[in-house]
Amino acid sequence: MVKGSRTFQIMGGEKRFDFAQYINSFWKTYPHCELHIGCDSQNFKTYTVYVTTIVFRFPEAGAHVIYRKERVPKILDMWTKLWGETERSVALADAIRSECGIKVKQIDLDFNTNPAFPSNKLLSASAGYANSMGFNCKAKPNLLMAVWAANALCQ
Repeated sequence: MVKGSRTFQIMGGEKRFDFAQYINSFWKTYPHCELHIGCDSQNFKTYTVYVTTIVFRFPEAGAHVIYRKERVPKILDMWTKLWGETERSVALADAIRSECGIKVKQIDLDFNTNPAFPSNKLLSASAGYANSMGFNCKAKPNLLMAVWAANALCQ
């Protein structure tokens, strides 16, 4: 992972921390939760914001979200912007697997399975990349908690 990309915070909180240390600590208390990874991006006037999320989904009900927000120069090309979401999600899932030894349940891709939507053009490549790295992934219209949280935090 890129230097600086390790710093996350709790949704609704301000304290910043290293994601791997946080996950290892959280996992000791809640070893039965599932990890879902997602990323969303939003263009603003002069920059693009990426939000990458880790959702700890509890077996019975509920979830806990940590995230990283990143601001980069504005990306006008849809393919490049959306591929950035895929790269961030897969890199984070891979880091969790290698550094924490914890299985990521799924990567949520903010792409649509319906060909009428522009993001559908990247679905095959993004899903193929995630699958080739050993990760399961889902896309819209499935329930995508990690992408929902990322979208909410991008605003």
